[in-house]
Parts: sequence; structure tokens; C-alpha cells
Amino acid sequence: MLSQSDNEILTKVGPGTPAGELLRRYWHPVAVAGELTAEKPIKAVKILGENLVVFRMPANEGETQPRYGLVAEQCPHRLASLAYGRVDAEGIRCPYHGWKFSPNGRCIEQPAEPKGSTYKDEIEHAGYPVQKLGGLLYAYMGPAPAPLLPRWDVLVREDGKRWIVAESVIDCNWLQAMENSVDPAHLYWLHNTTGHLGEFLKKYEEKREFIKFEWGIMKRRTTPGKTPADAPMVDEHPLLFPTILRHVSNEVHGERSGEKRFRHNIQIRVPIDDTHIKVYRVNFVPNDTDRSPPDMDSPFEYRPLKSEEGEYLMNIVSAQDSMAWETQGAIADRSRENLGVSDVGIVMLRKLVKEQIDIVAAGGDPMGTIRDPAKNKIIVIDVINERMGLRRGMAAE
Repeated sequence: MLSQSDNEILTKVGPGTPAGELLRRYWHPVAVAGELTAEKPIKAVKILGENLVVFRMPANEGETQPRYGLVAEQCPHRLASLAYGRVDAEGIRCPYHGWKFSPNGRCIEQPAEPKGSTYKDEIEHAGYPVQKLGGLLYAYMGPAPAPLLPRWDVLVREDGKRWIVAESVIDCNWLQAMENSVDPAHLYWLHNTTGHLGEFLKKYEEKREFIKFEWGIMKRRTTPGKTPADAPMVDEHPLLFPTILRHVSNEVHGERSGEKRFRHNIQIRVPIDDTHIKVYRVNFVPNDTDRSPPDMDSPFEYRPLKSEEGEYLMNIVSAQDSMAWETQGAIADRSRENLGVSDVGIVMLRKLVKEQIDIVAAGGDPMGTIRDPAKNKIIVIDVINERMGLRRGMAAE
């Protein structure tokens, strides 16, 4: 149970709010790179409560990749939307009176002002750095200097197939989605249609642990063997603080060199505002034929979570989750909760968010901040998943 004031501290994401300032210390996806084309180079987006436009500029001479910018949507002149503007090699131009802005928000042209006017230099307009990685466009909205954009293995591995699933907007606060990631007790009931109590109790003989480590919280499930002589099965996957779940699916996607190949993925829950999130799922399956450079535009698809009538598509796991998250309320009233022993991971996450908020308020870098390029060539999360024939180690605190 939390007080209403503590609940607001952990959930509000706008500028100047405690959690909002914490979240602004991280890079967040704002769009799929493939959504922006030479024919349609602008997209209106909203993230952390700010209305913005992301845009694609032509590559510089001698370069092969386009460049990207992210600025506040409303032009500071007369507040018209830049989502209907024009893009060229220098930036984005307002459709109303032609003011032009560079990718970092600097006003560089005001066609109707007198020749030699320096008025443009007085204009302040929000602009944020953008980087492309693994088929996503990431933005950093915090204070300079920006940390490095984490190069998670799923985003940068080349030896296989990578694709992105962008789900429809979910109508709830970001923390509800992340609490779900440290709540293993829901798996049997929400994602299993049998719902037989005896089978659940047998399954729940698992030992469940939550371990704080360098990047967030590692979830560990240890299941006894079928007989006393059998070794226990250990399954681990992490919540990568603050908004990512790293997972390995038990779906088999063919074989590679005689070994089964499984789908690795990261699920990124992006806070749009206080009461909406956008989930991007980046999937990667190693194989012997496909190649997926990290700077390529990965193939992508949109996934609706509800029918045209507004009913949850309960045959989809992510729709089952969104049902549970949304029906808690736009922002769950945690003062009305009655937590049990199985909710230890949720309690840990809330304490971790508050701890990192305090670190940021004191002027420090929150957990998972990377500033050393040598540490960021590729980030491989060492976990154990013997159920999938994978054996990896973990350095935990």
C-alpha cells in the first residue's frame, strides 16, 4: 500500500515531476525508423507528456544514412503544428509562416523578418537528440551531457533476423506495466486458460527470487525436478530499469548448426504521458542465413490489442496483460491495495524507483547509465535458462 502522495511521486512523468526527471535520464524510443520515409518524413509523437514531432532528413553528402530530428510540435511563432511542415537537409520548416528549425530546435530562418535580423537567435524551441539503433529511433530528453544509448544485444546482433512489433497504445500508467514484470504469480492465471487450482499449487512449488543487479532486477524461478534425482530447472530473465523487460521465448524458430533457435526479445514500455504507454517489442532469432545490421531499418508490424468493438483480444498474451493493466485504472490507486507475500518483487521495484529518483534529485546518475564506450560495444545480459538449453552466468549484487 502506498499513500496518494507517494503514488504520485512514482507515477507522474511530466517535466519537473520526480519520476519524470528520472525517466528523462534514459533514452526512449519515439518511433520505428521504417515509419519515416522520404515521401512521409514527419510523425507527431508524444512522450513523457510532451507533444513533439520526429522527422527524417536526407543523408549528408558522402553518407548513406538519413539524419533525424525531434522538436516540440507547436511552432513558437503562432503555435501551428510542425507535423504538417516541410523537411529539407537543414531541418524542418513551419507550414504557416516558414520559420525553420534545426534538428536540435534552434531557429535558423524567419522569412518574413527584415534582412539581417537577429530575432531568430532569441527564439527558444525544445529539441532533443535522436539516434537510430536496431530499427528504432531513440530520443534523450534529459540534461547534457547525454549518456550513451545502451547497445542491448537484441538491438545490435547481426547474426540473425530482427523485427519489431509496435502495439496499439495502452491506456494506463507506465508503472503498472513494469510492476507486471516482477509479478510472476500472474503467469499461471492470466496466461493459462486451464486455471486448475491443483495444477497451480503444484506449479507454485517453484522458488521465486528477485535480485537487484547492475541493470535492474533479475527474476529467478527454480523449479524442482520431476524426481528427487533430477536437477532443478532454473529460469531467469531481467527487468532492465526503468522500462524494459528482457525475455527469451520458448518458441522454437528452427535450428542453427544443429541447435534449436529461440526468439530473444526486449519489450520497451514507453511512457507517453501519465495515463498512456506505447510498447515496442524488438525480436531477434539467430540463424545461419539472415543478417541484421544495427543501423538498418528493421521490418515492423503493428499489433492491435483490441477488436474494432473495443474488446480485448484475449488470445494474445500482450492483450491479456493490457487488460490487467488498464482495468486497474488509468493510474492505479495503490492506497487501496492489499499486497501479499507473492508481491515482494513489486515492493522491490517501487523502492528501487524511489531510490533512483533520490539519486537524480541529488545530482547523480541513476542505475544503468553508461558513459564508457568500452562498456557499450554490446551489452549481453548473462542469465540462466536451462529450460531452453541455454547456460549463461549472472553477476548479481
